[in-house]
Amino acid sequence: MRLLPHLLTRFVRNGRLTVVFSDGGRQSFGSGANGPSVTIRLTDAAVEREIFFNPELKAAEAYMDGRLIVEDGGTAFDLLSLFSVNRGGLAAHPVQKALRKTWRMLRRSHQNNALGLAAKNVRHHYDIPPKFYQLWLDETMTYSCAYYTSPDVGLHQAQIDKLRHIAAKLKLEPGMRVAEIGSGWGALATFLARNYDVTVTSVTLSPEQIAVARERAEREGVADRVTFLEKDYRELEGTYDRVVSIAMMEAIGIAFFDTYFTTIKRLTKPGGFALVHCIGRMSPPGTTAPFIRKYIFPGGYVPALSEVFASLERTGTWCADCENLRLHYYWTIRDWRLAYEARRAEAVAMMGERFCRMWDFYLASVELGFLNGSNFVFQMLLSNERDAVPVIRDYIVDEERRLAASGAA
Repeated sequence: MRLLPHLLTRFVRNGRLTVVFSDGGRQSFGSGANGPSVTIRLTDAAVEREIFFNPELKAAEAYMDGRLIVEDGGTAFDLLSLFSVNRGGLAAHPVQKALRKTWRMLRRSHQNNALGLAAKNVRHHYDIPPKFYQLWLDETMTYSCAYYTSPDVGLHQAQIDKLRHIAAKLKLEPGMRVAEIGSGWGALATFLARNYDVTVTSVTLSPEQIAVARERAEREGVADRVTFLEKDYRELEGTYDRVVSIAMMEAIGIAFFDTYFTTIKRLTKPGGFALVHCIGRMSPPGTTAPFIRKYIFPGGYVPALSEVFASLERTGTWCADCENLRLHYYWTIRDWRLAYEARRAEAVAMMGERFCRMWDFYLASVELGFLNGSNFVFQMLLSNERDAVPVIRDYIVDEERRLAASGAA
């Protein structure tokens, strides 16, 4: 008896999955309703066993290696769409339950971002040549959730609106000092320096990002007000009027949440405050998917809000404001994926077919995680005093409108 059909019978309830096995046999699973119909071909018997024992990792690796082929013009996105509307059935299988229990036991070691190791984990993802990212990111080179005033506003405008949204929340005044934990390719730091006449000290562990960000500051005429440092956030010194951290907390690891928030407290001047932007999950605490952990973001973890607020409680930090952006990252990654697919041939020429198959799987899986899964993005304003942040939110909208009217971009 084959193992894989036993799993697929319990897993695929919505839509239909047709599998052409290595011996030529064909079997279909699922009702055909409430989901897509996908046909895959498996090239050898070994891959059938591998997928049974660890489907979330081995299906991805088999696709990357050409041992799992999506037939009839289908794509990785089609296969993962089918997976995303059936994820509950997979988690309920006894073998998968045992596997998840093991992952939970090991999650602190999987998320070990101690000094030194954190740099290795960050560089795994961000030291891919910037020209690859330039193929499909917008002109700002912003690689985090955009802010969509409507689903079809377009990626570039949504990223500009995100920069304005964050800037408005920070309530900046000329001459302020800002610390940025996680610089990306420099878009936020230069935006703040240009539009508010503040000085920004920004840290990242990626040499590739540092090079692009410094060139950007020179090009935009703010190199005298923005300093990019290749440094771990725990080693940043001084105090600042504002601290901002965009899409960085996901790289911290559960064991270092208290260190992260304590560092933010230490860096924040009396009367100042911080903004943290992070992916979260609406489900209870969990683990990082094995494909993402191995190939995309080693050491990464998307926290449950219960874990975040527990750490804030332990570190004595006020959460003055928390905004949940529920569908904004789905729209962002949708636009990234479409832009990437439009230039995939160039990506293959640059990075190779196997790498691009990995990226097919990555973009599709995270997009669907924000559509059918439990993921969303939250933004928090944090302070050491209860009244450091204005007690009503009108100032945010007022400043966003001022920035839009001024054409700040």
